[in-house]
Amino acid sequence: MCGIVGAVVQRNVLPILLDGLQRLEYRGYDSAGVAVRQESGELQRFRALGKVEVLRRLVEESGISGNLGIAHTRWATHGEPSERNAHPHMSGVRVAIVHNGIIENHNALRDRLGKLGYSFTSETDTEVIAHLLDHKLQSGCDLLSAVQEVSQELAGAYALVASSPHDADRIVVTREGSPLVIGIGEGESFIASDVAALLSETNNFIFLEEGDIAEVRRDGVTIYDALGQQVQRPIRQSMMCASNVDKGPYRHYMLKEIFEQPGVISETLEGRIHKGRLLEESFGHETRELLDKTRQVQIVACGTSYHAGLVAKYWLEEVGIPCNIEVASEYRYRKVVVSAGTLFVTISQSGETADTLAALRGTKAKGYVGSLCVCNVPESSLVRESDVSLMTRAGPEIGVASTKAFTTQLVALRLLTLALAKRNGMSQEQEEEQVNELHALPCQVEVVLTLSDAIKEMANGFADKQNALFLGRGTFYPIALEGALKLKEISYIHAEAYPAGELKHGPLALVDADMPVVCALPDDPLLDKILSNLQEVRARGGELFLFSDHSVNIELDRFQNLTLSDIYPGTAPIVYSIPLQLLAYHVAVLKGTDVDQPRNLAKSVTVE
Repeated sequence: MCGIVGAVVQRNVLPILLDGLQRLEYRGYDSAGVAVRQESGELQRFRALGKVEVLRRLVEESGISGNLGIAHTRWATHGEPSERNAHPHMSGVRVAIVHNGIIENHNALRDRLGKLGYSFTSETDTEVIAHLLDHKLQSGCDLLSAVQEVSQELAGAYALVASSPHDADRIVVTREGSPLVIGIGEGESFIASDVAALLSETNNFIFLEEGDIAEVRRDGVTIYDALGQQVQRPIRQSMMCASNVDKGPYRHYMLKEIFEQPGVISETLEGRIHKGRLLEESFGHETRELLDKTRQVQIVACGTSYHAGLVAKYWLEEVGIPCNIEVASEYRYRKVVVSAGTLFVTISQSGETADTLAALRGTKAKGYVGSLCVCNVPESSLVRESDVSLMTRAGPEIGVASTKAFTTQLVALRLLTLALAKRNGMSQEQEEEQVNELHALPCQVEVVLTLSDAIKEMANGFADKQNALFLGRGTFYPIALEGALKLKEISYIHAEAYPAGELKHGPLALVDADMPVVCALPDDPLLDKILSNLQEVRARGGELFLFSDHSVNIELDRFQNLTLSDIYPGTAPIVYSIPLQLLAYHVAVLKGTDVDQPRNLAKSVTVE
């Protein structure tokens, strides 16, 4: 979603702000802007539609400098992408703000401010905040008290950063429902919506809690909680470094992240399996107690994380653990019946997904035995608010289309399944077999990655296509869903996924010579059934693009097939997701789309 950067430093702040914005480009945006306090005390603002590089040229041509500034990349919610809707927003010359989130009562506030004589130059909900702050400043408030009072009038989710030309050494920030971190430097302080923006400046961060308001100065930070009481928040050291968010030798972040998967899968397994055993102690002592009480599981997630949860549902029910899964945006708005002994599991790469967080926050009084999150960001809200966390260790994922986050989520969920299976009668021999499958997984993924050039050739079959169909059965139906999502996200080809057994219930009407059909063919008990489904596709002229175990004998005509090495059944869904990622990537490159920042999409969906 939108990105925020701010700083109070002892040098020219503009390079810090612009570099920080570029590190947040992966979140998705349509415009960018910056406001800097010059030595003269005047606030100077620059805004541009399009990439941060356009904004950088504007700023460099101006020749201005300053020691205090705020900056923003915007992803349009209220109002079209345009320069006038870009942040920062100002009210006269007294205040400039940047804002992530949505102000739900902005219409009522706009009407009130109009009666006070304020005029609006944008269509955004954000501009009402700037005018409210200006009104408070004119009434005698300083910047801190103005933010404190205005925050009481706002309904919705937001991260807000405010600066004033009258404050040479202070920025005031607050958060409610949207992430905001403060970076601590040597005689300098920084602000961002994501630690990735500040990794070139510091590794020490304060993570603000809900309702916190902070004065950020060169020489320190003062934090007040939602009740106005001064509080201390711990300084945490991030394990990320600036090199984690560089592309290296790869053409796109997505390709880099696809090829990082053997390493990050190994990292996710590190210390958690050993000599045929699941080392459950590595989950933490609180997890053991929670799992002892678990009789069934409720999974809630969005997007790619939801697909990971769908695979986990199959795995859990195979070992006798009842499991329900639901999209977070639906779950949070319906009445839920919670059975005794149910563990609430959330899945999110960022840990800041708005609907998933809201679903978690709504569970507190519903009778769950507790909450467990599968997440990739240790400092995230989801991790901080869950009872226990199972971290995926994928490292920063910059490409909007999730790849390594998905496979490491599956690895973590496989570990969770093993832990619960042991409580449900799994034998030591079965445990050893499944642990050994996980141990072999990174090497199997490495082998699949060697097929990249062959998959690139296969991608030519999609160059002139507008639609595609993905099929799967069992655990491979969610993998088909994920493959279709990847293709539509980055190539803009309309792609749908169906359980293969549903072909005759409607989708078969779409199949013709212009409809490529993609399918994974693992050598499992459902193989003969899915081969019969594929015969139905061929009979209607559909072209087949298949990925199979080399032990599978395919008696079809006119199809393309890539054979993988023998794949273990327990981890097969993880392995088979890799060629579908590569297929989507190579098709997108062929079509010339923006692979890492596809249109209309954001990396972290931090608003509804």
